[in-house]
Amino acid sequence: MIGHLGLGSNVGERRANLAAAVLRLAAGGVTPLASSSTYDTDPVGDLLDQPSFLNACLRIETRLGPADLLGLCKAVESDLGRLAGGPRHGPRPIDIDILLLGELEHSAPRLTLPHPQVLSRRFVLIPLLELDFGLRTPDGRRLSDALALLPVTEGVRLAGAPLPLR
Repeated sequence: MIGHLGLGSNVGERRANLAAAVLRLAAGGVTPLASSSTYDTDPVGDLLDQPSFLNACLRIETRLGPADLLGLCKAVESDLGRLAGGPRHGPRPIDIDILLLGELEHSAPRLTLPHPQVLSRRFVLIPLLELDFGLRTPDGRRLSDALALLPVTEGVRLAGAPLPLR
């Protein structure tokens, strides 16, 4: 199944954290197919007084179902130093979100697909659309239309080349 992940880091060597996450995901049953460029982004959410994030999106292929993919993402986060129970939207060395997983719609206490904020965050939409400008949610909503409706106040700046996939 083809899916899309969002990666972010704002603690330590941000690009190295993202690259390490790609390698660990690949070792755990995910085949990275493409990476967006990296973007320096302003914090959003509950805690704005923190360093900016480096974000990227990955197009992946996996046979893992939603629960197993989430388990892998959480294990990679833990391996790379993310502590459980930190403040919501707080500083972190790595954050991995499952954004889209094929045409799957999924709702469970720990995971909703598509990601509930996939249509409302510029730092997600810009790198996702770089990977595939025609992306849609399973119910047919175009991500490009969602981006066009968002205010440009959320800072998203091109920072660098795509992440290495191997």
